[in-house]
Amino acid sequence: MLETTVNFLNALLWGKLLVYGLVGAGLFFTLRLAFIQITYFKHSIKIMSMSRQGCDSGLSSFQVFCTSMAARVGAGNMAGVAVAIGAGGPGAVFWMWLIAMLGMATAMVESTLAQVYKTRDAEGQFRGGPAYYMEKGLGQRWMGVLFSIFLIIAFGLVFNAVQANTITGAMEVVFDISPLYMGIFLVITSAFVIVGGLRKVAKVSEIIVPVMALAYILIAFVVVAMNIEKLPAVFELIIKSAFGWQEAAAGGVAYTVAQAMQSGIARGLFSNEAGMGSAANVAASASPNPNHPASQGFVQMMGVFSDTIVICTATAAIILLSGDVTAGADGIKMTITAMTEHVGVLGGGFVAVAILLFCFTSIIANYSYAETNVLFLSGNRKGVLPLFRICVLGMVMFGAVAKISLVWNLADVSMGLMATVNIIALLLLSGLAVRVINDYRDQVRAGKTPEFDRSKFPELNGQVEEDVWQDLSKQSSDKA
Repeated sequence: MLETTVNFLNALLWGKLLVYGLVGAGLFFTLRLAFIQITYFKHSIKIMSMSRQGCDSGLSSFQVFCTSMAARVGAGNMAGVAVAIGAGGPGAVFWMWLIAMLGMATAMVESTLAQVYKTRDAEGQFRGGPAYYMEKGLGQRWMGVLFSIFLIIAFGLVFNAVQANTITGAMEVVFDISPLYMGIFLVITSAFVIVGGLRKVAKVSEIIVPVMALAYILIAFVVVAMNIEKLPAVFELIIKSAFGWQEAAAGGVAYTVAQAMQSGIARGLFSNEAGMGSAANVAASASPNPNHPASQGFVQMMGVFSDTIVICTATAAIILLSGDVTAGADGIKMTITAMTEHVGVLGGGFVAVAILLFCFTSIIANYSYAETNVLFLSGNRKGVLPLFRICVLGMVMFGAVAKISLVWNLADVSMGLMATVNIIALLLLSGLAVRVINDYRDQVRAGKTPEFDRSKFPELNGQVEEDVWQDLSKQSSDKA
């Protein structure tokens, strides 16, 4: 019964609604922002390098980038890419690329709005995200409540089961470690970090994510260099398969364009989270540099690019260069098998360790997203957090021993419901978001260091906290 319901919802959400919704929203924001993901790509890199220091109220932009990457880089990049290729053929990779490029503009908008409407919790830490801009910007608390519930289910519970499932699968295949024992280990280590809250999650992510991401990209480059003569054929296979120009892909398995689109977009969104509203929760926690909401949007654009265009492509190259694409194959096993074929037994061990570290950081980052929304629902009462942490750890244990297909399908449903609510809110608030982003770009073009002046946006009066974003015109008149 459960599987039947989950499969029906997936077919509805990912077969029609979200394919059009995500691509349409990404295209809309790309056009409204004049291809900002391309024209301001170098500027995004510059912003990334400007700030590694936060303040008492917020994390640094670099910490936020690492935390959001901790959530993004995990099962979706290694197992998810393999699942997409197994279900939709090599063409799914093209649709992952497309949703990432369009999703960069969507990520820009949602992270900017998260910064605009951020607030302070009882300890003075910045908090925010879609639930907050739905309540404050749209005046629709019910919408924020609905989003929060979906996010808590998705990130706090289901996605953490997915990450744990991927870790135990890798460890069992490579090191023959029992899923039960691995699950207990994950519960203990996750508990150690999440009891420290958002700042501890950020500190752990800041250490692990850059090192493992660079190591994974490096080994992918080695694999590509070893198979450089096959690379043109792989790109040709991806394009032909994406548009149905080649009926049978590697392994003699036939795929349709619809299969490739559905698999690529679903797995692409699961990996980079653009439009889902998840990364916006941690984006709101930053003290941006320059001190303008849009500057954090540029950081999150780079997160989407790094996740899908760089890391997911690395996984796709490892799998497709091996020539072993099997429909319906277990995702992580396909990745490990491909890596072992390229570099021997050590390759499988490397993937297993990478999975352990990436998926572990995803678990703790996913918790931090859910924590913000638990506080939104409870009115910043932190007394509810211990019980929620127990539920999170319980789902980690469940995921460690659960059936892979059911866990992935549950993840798709919860993610789809989240994204649906968030996309509606983004479109309704798009006018304000575009004006805030254009205000930033106007100051850059004028040679100024951008600074957000709330007085330019009178509709924000009463919607945002005065000690978060200042009315600079009043400050100037007071000094005069």
